[in-house]
Order: sequence, then structure tokens, then C-alpha cells
Amino acid sequence: MSTARIEKTVVNGIFSLDGQDFDVDNNVWLVGDDDEVLVIDAPHRPEPIVEAIGGRRVTAIVLTHGHNDHITAAVDLREATGAPIWLNAADLMLWESVHPEALPDQPLGHCTPFHVAGTSLLSMHTPGHSPGSTSLYARDLNTVFTGDTLFCGGPGATGRSYSDRPTILNSIRSCLLTLPGDTVVKTGHGDDTTVAAEVGRVR
Repeated sequence: MSTARIEKTVVNGIFSLDGQDFDVDNNVWLVGDDDEVLVIDAPHRPEPIVEAIGGRRVTAIVLTHGHNDHITAAVDLREATGAPIWLNAADLMLWESVHPEALPDQPLGHCTPFHVAGTSLLSMHTPGHSPGSTSLYARDLNTVFTGDTLFCGGPGATGRSYSDRPTILNSIRSCLLTLPGDTVVKTGHGDDTTVAAEVGRVR
């Protein structure tokens, strides 16, 4: 039986867009148990994430997409934990703008499986916010981690580099909204929602 649970750490930092700096809170999700965890996203700085890990073995650092406020701490977190970084290759140009001297370890595709603490997560390529945006579905936990693709209140922003509104809407409709309505949506920023709550907000 799975002993996995979901933990949330919020990391505050600055990201720049079109020459302006914005203060932002990013959600970091840890899926695991008392012995091991999988980390979803690595924003801003590694220290609060390492503290949340609390000495547990990290099986993977999975990045939902390549925008700077989700990947800045990834390399330092890899050095601190020894865990591999997974990123969809379609976002490598975003990664390289932040980490020109390093590379992710593994390409994150559609239906890439992950296993931690007796539970499984499956990647779902959901482009639109960025070309490589990827969600993670944990069926046993009745949860999907959507990064910046789907928020409480509707689709993610499409004003960032390489984003496209028709593409993100198609990803949400054809992939995320096909999950059971009571599936909990855990986002890259802000509060949780459910698939059912977002059906009427995707237009």
C-alpha cells in the first residue's frame, strides 16, 4: 500500500518580464513519505526546498516547464540532493537562458512514469504556457500537478515567452479536463482547485 503524501512549500522570489521585475510566490510540491520524495519545480533558491526535503532521498526533480521562476534553483538542488533533473526538451531554450553552463539530466516526455513511496505519477505533455509545459498525474492520490497550465480560475497566462493561447486551451480541454471531475489540481502558483471547478472557466 502506498504511504505517499503531498507536501507544499512556497518559495518567494523575483522574475523579470519585458524589463520589469515581479515579486512572485511559487509552489513547490513534494510527493513521498518519510524516506523519499519527488520534487516538482525548483524556483528561486534551493534553501527552503532543501529544508522541506529534510534529509530524505530525492528520487527526481521534475520541472513542469522552463520559465525562470520554476527552474532557477534546479542545478543547486541537484548538487544538494544528487537527484536527476527532468525537463521536456521543447523548453531547452528557456533552460539555457538561465543555466547556460548546465543541462537537465533526463528528457520529460508524454506518459513518462515516476514511482515514489509506493505511488506512481505519469507525465502529461500540456503545451501552451510554454512548448514543453508538462503536468504530472498521480491517480492514486487523485491529484494532478499542472504547473502554470491550469490555475484556480482558469488557464495559465499566455503572455510569457513562447506561450500560445489556442495551444494551452487545447491542452487543457483534450488532456486535463478529461480527468475525473474530483481530481485535485495543484498549481504552480496560488490555491488548489478541481477539474470540475475549472470546466466552466476554460473558454
